[in-house]
Parts: sequence; C-alpha cells; structure tokens
Amino acid sequence: MVSTLQSNRAEPRWPAILAMIAVVGLRFALPPALRVGPDWVLAPVVGILLLLASALHKKGRNRANQILGYILLATVTADMVASLSLLITRLPSHRETPRELLTAAAGIWSSNVLVFASWYWRLDSGGPNARDRRKSHDSGAFLFPQMQMRDQNWKPGFVDYLFLAFNTSTAFSPTDVPVLSHWAKVMMITQSFISLGTVIILAARAVNIL
Repeated sequence: MVSTLQSNRAEPRWPAILAMIAVVGLRFALPPALRVGPDWVLAPVVGILLLLASALHKKGRNRANQILGYILLATVTADMVASLSLLITRLPSHRETPRELLTAAAGIWSSNVLVFASWYWRLDSGGPNARDRRKSHDSGAFLFPQMQMRDQNWKPGFVDYLFLAFNTSTAFSPTDVPVLSHWAKVMMITQSFISLGTVIILAARAVNIL
C-alpha cells in the first residue's frame, strides 16, 4: 500500500516555478540593449501566467493548465531567442564591452538550460499532469537509466530534465539519457545550437579570441 501511494504521489511543481522565476531574473543581467521591450515587461507576464497555471492545477483543470504552460514557455523562449539574435547582430559593431558580452553569454546560456529543461518536463510523456496519473514511468521521449532498471516506483521530476538540459548545453549530447522521439531530438539540436552560439562564438569574441 505504501509503494502504491508513493508511486501515485503528485509531482511537485515548485522546481519548475523557480526555474521560470530564475529566467526572469537572468534577463535583468543582460545589457539593456539586448532586452526586447521595457526591462520589466517579462516579469509581470510570467508572474500572471504562473499564478493562473497554479490556480488551474489546484482546481484540477489540467488541460487549461497545460495550455497556459505552453504559452508561458513559448513567451520566455521567444524572449531568449530575441536577446540572442540582438547579441549576434551587434557583435560586428563592437558596441558591448568584453565584460558585457561575457555577462550576456552567461545569462543566455543559463536561460537556455532552464527553458529547455522546462520544455522537456512539460512535453515528455504527456507532461507532469499525465505522469501524475501513472504508477510508474516506463515510456517517453527519453530513456532514463531508472527505466532500464524497471523501478516501478520511479517517475522523473524536474531535476531529471534539468540534468538532461544541462548536459545537452555543456556536452552537446544527452550523455546517459538516450533520446527516443523526433520532437525531442529536434529540440535538443536547437538547444545545442543556442549553447554553441553563446559559449563558443560570443564568449570567444568577448575575450578577443575571434
């Protein structure tokens, strides 16, 4: 009875919420010229969407919660890509100092990890709401080591997807977690491309290697 209760326990949402708050905080680390719109514009949008999504989750309105989650992630992803685009287009003009470029590269790289970890968490195996309804996690877009050990009481949490996203941005590969679905492979290619642009091109330019 105890193992059944543990396996059906709802996954905590607070790590994913903290990730979105961190993404908003990292935006303020960017030079003003690399932010789209007013400096403060992303914070209230993310805050309102988080509050609405949390309220819908508590009321059991999973479909609406899922849709708001997609809107939230699409918003922060678009903002991150826009900042990266501004940074790349401004490189030839040398308008930012090396310190500003390094700070911007670090902020975008960190946001990249958090944003894609949130996407993997939101999309894998139907998302957290669908995973909560299962006793164990035995199928999905990613083959976690625990799935191969057939642990009947194990289900992935946000930290598992954060680890996956971190490895993708640092090693440009999923390391110990094979990728099974086409959508996940495309997203990991995109994440690796963003990481490559920030770490190699932008950081190298900031220290005058290029």
